[in-house]
Amino acid sequence: MGFVTRLLLNALALMTVAWLFDGISFASGADGVFAALWAALVLGLVNVTIKPVVKLLTLPVNILTLGIFGLLVNAMMLKVVDWFSPGFAVEGFLAAFLGAIVLAIISSILNLFVD
Repeated sequence: MGFVTRLLLNALALMTVAWLFDGISFASGADGVFAALWAALVLGLVNVTIKPVVKLLTLPVNILTLGIFGLLVNAMMLKVVDWFSPGFAVEGFLAAFLGAIVLAIISSILNLFVD
């Protein structure tokens, strides 16, 4: 049950980010809801599989920039989700960068309500 709850919360966070930024969008109607659920699932898989490897490989740069490069890694992961999620679009790096920051904040707040 926890997995489904987190999936729904991540989909809600993605939809909120899409609502806040013009460069991030979902398909309209019911397709947008399914696209949000699929993008949330892909985001979870990316965060579990690809992101730790990229974080490890970029650790020296991340240390030199005092963690700022980690924000760029988050933006790149959001672009990866865009590539693997039909119906979900991230237009440009600035939208990915700002969207990743806001997504992290919203997801952290929403996950406070889950065990």
